[in-house]
Amino acid sequence: MTTWTPSAAAPETAEEILARAKALAPLLRERAPEIEQTGHLPADVVDMLRDTGVFRMSFGRDFGGPELTSMQQTEVVEALAYGDASAGWCAAIGSMSGAISNFLEPATAKEVFADLDTITAGLIFPTGHAERVPGGFRLTGRWSFGSGIHHSGWVTSGAFIYQDGKPWASPDGSNSHASRQFLVPRDRVELIDNWDTTGLRGSGSCDYTITDVFVPEEHTYTFFNVKGRPGPLAQPDSFMRNLCGVPLGVARAALDHTRQTVQKRVDRMTNTAWSDIFRVQVTIAECEADFHATRSGVYASAQRQWEALAGGGTPDDLTPDERASYSLAWVHAFRTSRSIVNRLYDLLQTWSINRTSPMDRWMRDTATMRQHVAASDLLLESGGAYLLGRPPKFRMSLGLVK
Repeated sequence: MTTWTPSAAAPETAEEILARAKALAPLLRERAPEIEQTGHLPADVVDMLRDTGVFRMSFGRDFGGPELTSMQQTEVVEALAYGDASAGWCAAIGSMSGAISNFLEPATAKEVFADLDTITAGLIFPTGHAERVPGGFRLTGRWSFGSGIHHSGWVTSGAFIYQDGKPWASPDGSNSHASRQFLVPRDRVELIDNWDTTGLRGSGSCDYTITDVFVPEEHTYTFFNVKGRPGPLAQPDSFMRNLCGVPLGVARAALDHTRQTVQKRVDRMTNTAWSDIFRVQVTIAECEADFHATRSGVYASAQRQWEALAGGGTPDDLTPDERASYSLAWVHAFRTSRSIVNRLYDLLQTWSINRTSPMDRWMRDTATMRQHVAASDLLLESGGAYLLGRPPKFRMSLGLVK
């Protein structure tokens, strides 16, 4: 049994955070059945994740954070997902606190996120009702997919704005019915125990409701109005970037597991070592090729984006192909990782089908995460529209403000 000892101090560098994530992965693998059975992350597992520094990794240095690049953040999420997909998923979602801080007034951000390890959960799509009142809003609604909400400190939720019961338009005329994000303390949110899914069961991504809760104006924001320090992490898409580390981590875990398993197997009918069988060799090679090509696409497009933004530029300095390539790489990572896991599942045949087999869990986890918006046709449609000079539906995925 792998043991875990809390660290004496919070990590300060990307190297420290990644090293801690990699060290935690074997324990997450051991705890994976329990995590799945519980339906959300056990409290001590959350403490272990917090100890890695994953929840603070997107806070800027001006905030006292380590300010990991998009590539470094994705590596950390990969390392955690290599141990358990649900843990990696919750880590990626919970780490968006630093991204959100860029869209709040600095004084408010330091108040809300006084602890850099504060976890934020919630759904950004505007399904709630926010009535304008003096000093802020009265927020009511029901949202789905609150990944990691059981252990969060704050919940961010999208809602349309109303005044006197009527849709409220943006003062600049850019939107006939404006929406924004609302930050609410977790203890003002009611959870609905309806997360009973095929995969990612340990993420606890249940529905939640907020009923007539007052949200002060300063605790609201949009991803199109930077109020903190401009930079690579102060972009509309910044909170989505590292999530594709989860399917990459799972695919790598499935590949390593399969290669280790194959080395121990002998065909009982022919007495041939599995490692000498053509079908096995070709499948492993194809899956490795797909994995490396997909992973390279994610990191290469992220690197190009980061270079442009870190140099003082904006996403507009990227070519259309460069700008679209990043979000398209996310989709490809989810879809290719699922394909890899399914092919390896079939390759191992009956050694995959028991619930005790990690292949069974990885198959179910990749099937479920494949349904997320980051893996959806919406991103493909938006990327394709942008490349053809047409308005994209999901502009945020392309870092578009207008």
